[in-house]
Amino acid sequence: MLNLCRPRRIQQNQKPLRCAFVITSMPVGGAETLLVNMMRGMDSGKIAPEVICLKEPGPLGEQIQDEFPVHSRLIGGKWDIAVAWRLARLMKRRKFDVVITVGAGDKMFWGRLAAALARVPVIASALHSTGWPDGVGRLNRLLTPITDAVIGVADSHGEFLRSFEKFPADKVHVIRNGVDCERFSPNPDARSSLRKELSLPSGTPLIGIVAALRSEKNHSMLVRAASKLKSQHPDAHWIIVGDGPERPTIESLAKELGVADRIHLLGTRYDTPAILAALDVFTLCSLNEASPVSILESLACGVPVVATDVGSVSETVIHEGTGLLIASEDTDAMSESIGRLLGDASLRQQMGTAGRKLVLETGSLVSMVAGYQDLAMTQYARHASRKTAGKIAEEKAMPLREWNRLGTTHDRRLG
Repeated sequence: MLNLCRPRRIQQNQKPLRCAFVITSMPVGGAETLLVNMMRGMDSGKIAPEVICLKEPGPLGEQIQDEFPVHSRLIGGKWDIAVAWRLARLMKRRKFDVVITVGAGDKMFWGRLAAALARVPVIASALHSTGWPDGVGRLNRLLTPITDAVIGVADSHGEFLRSFEKFPADKVHVIRNGVDCERFSPNPDARSSLRKELSLPSGTPLIGIVAALRSEKNHSMLVRAASKLKSQHPDAHWIIVGDGPERPTIESLAKELGVADRIHLLGTRYDTPAILAALDVFTLCSLNEASPVSILESLACGVPVVATDVGSVSETVIHEGTGLLIASEDTDAMSESIGRLLGDASLRQQMGTAGRKLVLETGSLVSMVAGYQDLAMTQYARHASRKTAGKIAEEKAMPLREWNRLGTTHDRRLG
């Protein structure tokens, strides 16, 4: 029988800590790109990061395989409970000191459960949205006792995790998303390069979005806004960066509304800094968010933002300061706000300058990396204390006793 009450042996003064980030897959999306940038910025003498993808590695996962160990294809389907022991066996073999799940849903549940089965000292979850797909369900709440930290990405997000999701206040930590402000910066040359690539005149107004093509990102709202602005700004073109299951829907709607000739779906791109710097206006129409990294990247490039007022977006898109906020699903307000910015170059410049200043002051990649490193090391040091080790192990075992029975046949795999 698995002895979940016995803590994993702590390596005193161990450096670096072996840290696994558990995620579903690694498409070119905001959270995934942020994770890669953060791992690249970590001090190799303190943290040795690895990635565990429950499903396929995805484009970003494949891209970073020469830099970091990437483990993938561990889950067979939604009801594949054996994934817990596959993950636990991997975690035990790799001798992880810290496991951090990225996002809610299956990776949050299986990742934490497996870490407990493998007796990983530090178990944490990083959440990025204030609703689906990052809503925390009943099963995930059951694992709160074995979780050392729940990470929010903005002050209001942290409060949401405490008040709405009911996580204990002492387990909620806020680490703001951060971007590399040297990579993401104003770039006049990028404006001409992207327009040339798309065979557009040099003065063509460009409005864009960078987001995975998923339903919660609500790209159809942007397509409808493009249709509404067609007569007012007949020379405007629209850039959509990202890929996903909603692509056929977006293409179909663009054709239906007669704007397919001015909407460019660029798919997965690895030159996001140049694309963002080429825009006149950046947009985000999401139904839910926390602190979208794409907004931070756009502001760092000096590009004003029009976004739905959801989650913690208002902490970075300061209405009338760094951009314009609109109500969720208000297409009329979106088209009016974009039209206003397209018609006022001075206002765009003013908001873009203010946006970059805000990101430089509050959203640097350096501070984000330091936040994760400090959290991992502090929690590990807490577990290394002989005084608390037994108590913590017992707390983590409480919701898992039933798994002892289920795990009997899997002991040999974990040995």
